[in-house]
Amino acid sequence: MANILVAGPHPDDQELAMGGTIARLAQQGHNVLVLDITNGEPTPHGSPAIREKEWSAAAKILGVRRRLLGLTNRRVEHTLAARHAVAAAIREHQAAIVFLPHPEDAHPDHRATTRIVEDARFDAKLTKTDIPGDPIYPKWLFYYYCTHLRHVASPSFCLDITDQMDTKEQSILAYESQFVVPEKNRPVVAWVRQMNGYMGSRIGTRYAEPFFTREPLGLGSLDGLVL
Repeated sequence: MANILVAGPHPDDQELAMGGTIARLAQQGHNVLVLDITNGEPTPHGSPAIREKEWSAAAKILGVRRRLLGLTNRRVEHTLAARHAVAAAIREHQAAIVFLPHPEDAHPDHRATTRIVEDARFDAKLTKTDIPGDPIYPKWLFYYYCTHLRHVASPSFCLDITDQMDTKEQSILAYESQFVVPEKNRPVVAWVRQMNGYMGSRIGTRYAEPFFTREPLGLGSLDGLVL
């Protein structure tokens, strides 16, 4: 089983993009840690206390652990300190696989998070540094899609989440201040299901989540392919 880190700029980004995959990986016995770069506040109907309650509930639904890194929402910057903070989290978890946002995005926090995590992967392997923990170089970086653009994903692969779709939706709805209280955001939940349904149709399943990789995907066999 693998140690897996899922980094996101704000609580709920990971659930929206890959909540089904997170649940599936946890069900398969992998050690999954969700890392929130910021607490996502301020928002119109939220507060730090409300958001913590919501992200804790979502993590429980998905069956994973969660950690807040603590950078400032709306002010995430690609700095050496931020890189080293994420590298320390990678080392602490000894992550072999890291998920992060797709780089094509309109949200500055999302783009900055992508750069931070990409460079933190490199920093995590360095010796003779003040970064705490044992050096490790995660073997895989996989990008998920949670963009603030009308962007149509062109994924490298899709993962079947047919059995986890309802769990994913429940984890999104745990963020009541974001997707239940604000009427204008309620359609997001249905849209996510529709998008995952479309991605599922591309691989012959009911629901799937898309991912992108810049590096060749290594397969030990064809047993995991959806046929």
